[in-house]
Amino acid sequence: MTLRRHPGGALVIGLTGGIASGKSTVGNRFIELGVPLLDGDHVAREVVAPPSPALAAIAGRFGPDYLQADGTLDRRRLRERVFAEPAARRELEAITHPLIRQRIIAWRDSQTAPYCILSVAILVESGMHQLVDRILVVDVPQATQLERLVTRDGIAEPLAQQMIAAQASRTERLARADDVIDNTRSTPQLAAQVDRLHRLYQQISRL
Repeated sequence: MTLRRHPGGALVIGLTGGIASGKSTVGNRFIELGVPLLDGDHVAREVVAPPSPALAAIAGRFGPDYLQADGTLDRRRLRERVFAEPAARRELEAITHPLIRQRIIAWRDSQTAPYCILSVAILVESGMHQLVDRILVVDVPQATQLERLVTRDGIAEPLAQQMIAAQASRTERLARADDVIDNTRSTPQLAAQVDRLHRLYQQISRL
């Protein structure tokens, strides 16, 4: 991949992986190593926090029943709706993705460390891979994703399958990857993979 340099000068790594692949665990290890990391899930929550325009737009499109008693978004109910209805998911993304993208770009361009990480579950699907210099995929088999997702979120298997299907396929993610972490191994082996990539990215950032 041809390396670009954004205004802040940092090498930008896009961290992604299928849902329940262990992307957060990998991200936390990079944070332990002192690497600046922005979690796209956190940004997604921020842009719909009350009294944001995005939250008002969601309530206007999907109805007030998708707000909880305290005025915050009923994320679980909305998730069930949009993963069952692709058209509804696209409408939600049309409201939130431009705002998420703006915040990500502002953070990215402010970084001055040798390299930084943008952690985005739908990096490829959303087109946000265009914002990074290199793509790191956390990889596990789909059967592992399904098992982890049902256990972690306490949801029914059909919903878990819909959530997995809504993302890029494993093959599509791996085709985009510059680097891959195998998260079917032990915790020490996972950390060793991250540490190796940390050294690699430090080297690349000096090019």
